[in-house]
Amino acid sequence: MKRSDINPMPPFFDRYINLVEDIDIFEAFEKYTPGQVYCEISKLSALGDQVYAENKWTVRDILQHVIDNERIMSYRALRFSRNDRTELPGYDEAVLGANTMAGQRTIQDLMEEFEQVRASTKLMFKYMSEGMIQCAGTANQTRITPLALGFVIIGHPVHHMNVIRDKYFPLLELS
Repeated sequence: MKRSDINPMPPFFDRYINLVEDIDIFEAFEKYTPGQVYCEISKLSALGDQVYAENKWTVRDILQHVIDNERIMSYRALRFSRNDRTELPGYDEAVLGANTMAGQRTIQDLMEEFEQVRASTKLMFKYMSEGMIQCAGTANQTRITPLALGFVIIGHPVHHMNVIRDKYFPLLELS
């Protein structure tokens, strides 16, 4: 199923979904791997603890956030695909971000974790039927399907890599 098969497009999440081409979800998982989206490892590592403004996350914090978000979106997709109608709450990314060990990890270590989480996500989606992938549920007061969540999972890291390119990479030129 393709991005254009998401109907209706969930508000808020569309900002991530629309960063992914209108291709089959499995093709998108192959095209937008963590290693392809975050391919500039030396630049990411060179940033160290630099941030572009006060109270912003470091690149390691961003990577941890992307990993955490994928786990949460995958959990939602699992519940909905299995026809669980329990309304799921949102989550506070600031609280999660403040309680990690990302600052003590390397970019390479975080990327390894990200690749492992993505491999698990892909396997889960591989074994969803068309009916399962379209089985809507409610998360954070938004009606959403596993298909849409899959494209959120793929597009969310792209969004953050765009922020890194726009706001963080210029810091390397100032050093």
